[in-house]
Amino acid sequence: MDFALFHNLGIGFGVALSMQNLMYCFVGVLLGTLIGVLPGIGPVATIAMLLPVTFNLSPISALIMLAGIYYGAQYGGSTTAILVNLPGESSSVITCIDGYQMARQGRAGPALAIAAIGSFFAGCVATVVIALFAPPLAEVALKFGPAEYFSLMILGLVGATVLAHGSLIKAVAMTLLGLLLGLIGTDVNSGMARFTFNLAELSDGIGFVIVAMGVFGFAEIITNLEQGQARDVFVNKVTGLMPTWKDLKNSSGAILRGTTIGSMLGILPGGGALLSSFAAYTLEKKIGDTSNFGKGEIRGVAAPESANNAGAQTSFIPLLTLGIPSNPVMALMIGAMMIQGIAPGPQVMTEKPDLFWGMIASMWIGNLMLVILNLPLIGMWVKLLTVPYRLLYPSILLFCCVGVYSLSNQPFDVLLTALFGVLGYVFVKLECEPAPLILGFILGPLMEENLRREMLLSRGDATVFFTKPISGVLLGIAITLLLITLAPAVRKTREVAFQE
Repeated sequence: MDFALFHNLGIGFGVALSMQNLMYCFVGVLLGTLIGVLPGIGPVATIAMLLPVTFNLSPISALIMLAGIYYGAQYGGSTTAILVNLPGESSSVITCIDGYQMARQGRAGPALAIAAIGSFFAGCVATVVIALFAPPLAEVALKFGPAEYFSLMILGLVGATVLAHGSLIKAVAMTLLGLLLGLIGTDVNSGMARFTFNLAELSDGIGFVIVAMGVFGFAEIITNLEQGQARDVFVNKVTGLMPTWKDLKNSSGAILRGTTIGSMLGILPGGGALLSSFAAYTLEKKIGDTSNFGKGEIRGVAAPESANNAGAQTSFIPLLTLGIPSNPVMALMIGAMMIQGIAPGPQVMTEKPDLFWGMIASMWIGNLMLVILNLPLIGMWVKLLTVPYRLLYPSILLFCCVGVYSLSNQPFDVLLTALFGVLGYVFVKLECEPAPLILGFILGPLMEENLRREMLLSRGDATVFFTKPISGVLLGIAITLLLITLAPAVRKTREVAFQE
């Protein structure tokens, strides 16, 4: 078994270390980081735009480059989350909470460095997990039917609601609003338009980038412009770019825990990287000293960043072993494989070992490239903080608009983003946390699909969600978590913990 693994990895490194594949791996991670840093242009939009470029590449080069863009963007998204409170990627939403506070205290350098180190470590460990456990883990994922996926997503939403700042009722309301927004568009089963108000542009639903950029990016800009004076919080002297030994010691446990959570949750379809970053942050808030969370706690950056990178890597397991996309990026990867004439599924491992193992080996190389690329660039990213706000705001706004417009080349999308910006500003005034809304919005359509599928299979018997063992356990955990949070003593503690 071990000899076979080393033999396979030998094949993989032989493929990944060729000059051509090294070049495409570098191009991928560099593009991915830049895309993650620019708010508004996520990996989904980028990979979608670059799919035509891969037509003339060899299958392995194409997949290595696209994979590099994906995990590069997972890291790059943390940069804007930390520097300007703008998550470049959905899984970086949670990094904003403590990362941005660290930047305001002049500790942007250590925050970015810990994000890079955590991402590198998690990426390497997750790649080992893929190499060792891809076949057996695929069997675990096989046990998940529509009922299990639905229950897993319910657990994810309950977790996000419990995690949200402030009032629990507001958090539940935001989650429900996210679910409702996710329902806009054409109903897959009947082909009827839902909640589109006869607008053809809404027939495909609202894009994630539009909602995220509106409620996070535009709302942040409007809120800051309202202050009226130049905010010199950012121009605080940025002390030591590298993390201190104390920082490394404090965050090492969080990196390990985040990596473990991300490696496990990444396998499950339904936003593994996103769910794992939320789960890792929630776990850290239950361990050790929690008084500094929300005020610039380094563990609040280390755990979610490690988790989302590990989750991003292990989400390749269902793709490579089952041909199941666990998120929109993986769906595009399947598209790229089909363009190259490769049928995704378990046969890839046996029929094209060079492709399977070459891609796994390229992830190690890509993660090393990421850390070599990004640690020296920390100084440059920190310089972003010293840019006057009057210049920074229009630039962010322009990047957001270009990113949103590039999705489908429709001015309507930019107008819609502006509308969500106003809505986001209203949320700030009402002290409503946007994170549950985003999670509800992403998971809503997936939940509906799995709910309908299971109800068809069980002929309308809703008890099936509780009678299936895995589904029942997941729902049980979700209900217990909600009941614990509703308990008066816990609710009081929670409100104290979230007080800024």
